[in-house]
This record gives sequence, C-alpha cells and structure tokens, in this order.
Amino acid sequence: MYKRILAPLDGSEVAEAVLPQVQMLAECGGSQIILLSVVVHPNYDYFIPEPALANAARENQINESKAYLERMAAKLGENGLAVRTEMCEGPVAEAILDYADSTKADLIAMSTHGRSGIGRWLMGSVAERVMRAAKVPVLLVRPPRH
Repeated sequence: MYKRILAPLDGSEVAEAVLPQVQMLAECGGSQIILLSVVVHPNYDYFIPEPALANAARENQINESKAYLERMAAKLGENGLAVRTEMCEGPVAEAILDYADSTKADLIAMSTHGRSGIGRWLMGSVAERVMRAAKVPVLLVRPPRH
C-alpha cells in the first residue's frame, strides 16, 4: 500500500479533518505518517521596523508551528503509529509538492477549505494546485460544515 503518507497541516481544524483517514490508512498499511507545516513568513520587516522584534516574530511563528506539529504527532503516536514532523518554507503548494518529491511520499493527504467562487479566485486553492501537479495520488477530504 503506502509507505509514506504526507499530511500537510496549517494549524486549523479544517486541515486536521484529514487525520482520521490518514490514521486509518496508516493502521491498515503500516505506513509512516509525515506531518508537514509550511511556514509562510509575512514581510515582518515591513510591519515591524525594529529588526530584533521582526526576528522574534519569525522565531515565535516557527516555535508555535513546531509545538503544534508535535501535539498532532503525539495524538497519532498514541495509537502506535510511526509519525514524524517536518517544517519547510516557501509558497505553500510548491513547498508541499517539493517535499513530497524529495521524501518519495506515496500519498499526499490533505483537507480542502471548500472555497468557491470569488473566495477561491482571491485566495486560490492550495489543494487544487497540489492535486493538479502532484506525481503521486492525492487524497482530498472536505471537512463537515459546522
């Protein structure tokens, strides 16, 4: 089946909606789960003119992302699953695709935020860009509406 399942997470409940399916696939196939966070740094130098404060904001963002991934990995690890966490930077869809290629992931599993119309046009769809360009299967999960 799948040896390595890449699950990009952005810290939202919407993104986490894919985790039950990832867990089920990993349990069935003995897969390793890779939880990936793509850190996108706004131009802190523009918003925060003090260099020390801008650097502190970047570090804080990275530390929060690491802690979040570790919490998610711990939840999955409670079930005896092999889970590792990774972080990278860059444009989100491209970073996910590059990471999947470099680690030879067999499956990319992610949630879609379900935007349509003007929201999709303005925000774009990371899931759609990943799905169209991925060299491996992509599992897209639409979370239930609240």
